[in-house]
Amino acid sequence: MSPLGFALLRFLILPGRDMRMLGLVILLLVLAAEPVRAQPLDARLPTCLACHGENGQSQLPEVPSLGAQPALYSLTQLVMFRDKLRESEPMNEMAKGLSDDDLRKAADLIARLPPPAPVADASDAARMEKARALAAQNKCNFCHQSNFEGGQNVPRLAGQREDYLLKALRGYKDNSRRGYDAAMSEVVYPLNDADFIELAYFLSRLK
Repeated sequence: MSPLGFALLRFLILPGRDMRMLGLVILLLVLAAEPVRAQPLDARLPTCLACHGENGQSQLPEVPSLGAQPALYSLTQLVMFRDKLRESEPMNEMAKGLSDDDLRKAADLIARLPPPAPVADASDAARMEKARALAAQNKCNFCHQSNFEGGQNVPRLAGQREDYLLKALRGYKDNSRRGYDAAMSEVVYPLNDADFIELAYFLSRLK
C-alpha cells in the first residue's frame, strides 16, 4: 500500500470522524487507479475541490475552506506541503511532484474562489464582543487585518470552519502544526483552550 493509503487508514480508524472518513474513502478510491505524483495539476484539482469545496467552502469536518485565501499564503502552504516542511496527509501526497508554476496556478485559483459563508446561526452578541476584544488584545486584527480577511502571506480567517480554526489554534499551541515563522506560536503561548474556543466561535461567524 502507498504512503497515502497508510495515511488515509490512520484517519479512518479515528473515532467520531464519520463525515471525514467518508470523504477520505472517496479520495482513496479516486486516487487508487493512478499514482498522484503522475497526475498533472488539472487532474488533481477536482479531488482537491471535492474535499475543500468547489465553491470555496468545505463541508468536511476539520478540512479548511479555501475560498478567497490570499494567493501568496496559499502558495506558501502548498510549497511547504510539497517539500514536506509541513506534514499533513493527504496534502503532502497531493502536492508531490508539482512544479512551482503548478503551485502558483493552484494558489491563484484558490484566491478567485468566493469567500466562505459564515456560520448561519444566531450568534451570541456578548460572546462575539468578548472574543473580538480578545483578538484585539492579542493583535490578531493587526496581521489578519481588522476584517480578518488576511492578505499577502497571512490567511483569511473570517468565515473559516469553526472546528478547523480550533484545530489550528491547538496545533500552534502544542507545536504539532509548524508555521513558516514563529509568530503564531508566540501569539498563542499565553492563551488557553477556552480562549481558542471563543476565538474560533467568533471568527467562523464573521462575514
